[in-house]
Amino acid sequence: MGKKRILQERVVVNRAAGARRAAASSRIAFQGERGAFSEQAVHQLLGARWSLLPCRSFEEMFEAVVRGRALACVVPIENTLAGSIHKNFDLLLRHQLQILAETNVRIEHHLIALPETRLNDIREITSHPAALDQCQAFLRRHPRWEVVTGYDTAGSVKSLVQQHLSKSAAIAGSLAARFYKCKILRKNIEDHRQNFTRFWLLSKSPREQLPMTLRKELGGTRNKTSIVFSTKSIPGALFKCLSVFALRDINLSKIESRPLVGRPFEYLFYVDFLGNIDEKRCQNALRHLGEITDFLRVLGCYREG
Repeated sequence: MGKKRILQERVVVNRAAGARRAAASSRIAFQGERGAFSEQAVHQLLGARWSLLPCRSFEEMFEAVVRGRALACVVPIENTLAGSIHKNFDLLLRHQLQILAETNVRIEHHLIALPETRLNDIREITSHPAALDQCQAFLRRHPRWEVVTGYDTAGSVKSLVQQHLSKSAAIAGSLAARFYKCKILRKNIEDHRQNFTRFWLLSKSPREQLPMTLRKELGGTRNKTSIVFSTKSIPGALFKCLSVFALRDINLSKIESRPLVGRPFEYLFYVDFLGNIDEKRCQNALRHLGEITDFLRVLGCYREG
């Protein structure tokens, strides 16, 4: 009886582990609460049928993918007003995930409140610091409101509902208003209409090892490549590195520098270029770059967003 019970327990454990693996294989992680702009990015990239794993922080989100709790994650990497999100460049390199795709999300900020709340009722407004900063003109027109910073745009809407804050409002996207069944009091209160955030879809698995459902969503076209490299701190070193692309008529769409930890005042250079690593000219450029750099890594080859 003892051996039989042990075998039965093992079967139960194995089934539970299998169920967890199956769930993780269709789960996409993102930072923020449900209804966040990052969830909107998931929908743009992959549709709405994937299960989602909201994470409190970027570190938690990356760890979810590394430890197998999620198949992939969607991470904001650059905003047209606020610039690059440096923390995520550093986390990408540390965790060695691969870029599978990108998309650009139009950031539309709305004033959101509980269904019974009117504009004249509001005494307090809350949102992520970046959202508050991008709605300064609107906030200046309401100087009596107390402005409170939150950790997330959608999380601010969630707090309205959970705490039933009838004299408060939040700044977030329309997806958050729909998800938490709140109403939009004022639409498009952002200072600038040309406000976009670029998101990357990241995974630890190579593209060819991904589930077929995900590969179909990604499509076959890959016309953009991201790399990171470091070079010796000598005159003309960066010029020589960038010239490997100019010599082959390869267009660079972005270059970003980050401090190289352990080597004061030396830097890692993140570069996006338009081209596929299977192209001969791109292969030659990367081979040439590898000869003149101390470190070189291809972060991903994917379809331009």
